[in-house]
Amino acid sequence: MSRIVVIDSSPLIGLALVGGLEWLPEIFGTVFLPETVKQEVLPGKNAPGETAISHAIDTGWITLWPAPILLMLDIDLDVGETDCINIALGHSDKVLLIMDERAGRSVAKEKGLIVTGTAAIIGLAKKRGLISSAKGAFNQLYQSDFRISATVINSILKNVGEF
Repeated sequence: MSRIVVIDSSPLIGLALVGGLEWLPEIFGTVFLPETVKQEVLPGKNAPGETAISHAIDTGWITLWPAPILLMLDIDLDVGETDCINIALGHSDKVLLIMDERAGRSVAKEKGLIVTGTAAIIGLAKKRGLISSAKGAFNQLYQSDFRISATVINSILKNVGEF
């Protein structure tokens, strides 16, 4: 059974801020985003990470979801999160969701979906030798006002031997 990877806006922005979008094909192969997520992260207002995200899409590090998204879940979440979850629920193959927002992660897990986030990807990048320091990436995020809980960061740093 193949694995499909779908990314939401927050991890796209977070990874863009630390130069991590290029890690995605190395770690996961093809990574998809719904059109709604693309619209969120590329508002045309020179938002943080926008240039890097546009470049990642143009170079193929991230690919637009190619099929219609079936409405499997109708819940009060951000439209991008809802589309990511609907892709996973509507697909017979195993899907990995890359999502940071607590409410979206909760709904996805409640539906039996597999979820990871920005912090875990930084940890994977460190383990695979794509970066020399996970702590350095977390410091970059912190300086940009992108927030991940200290508990999550400390767990990742312990896991990669940097705590």
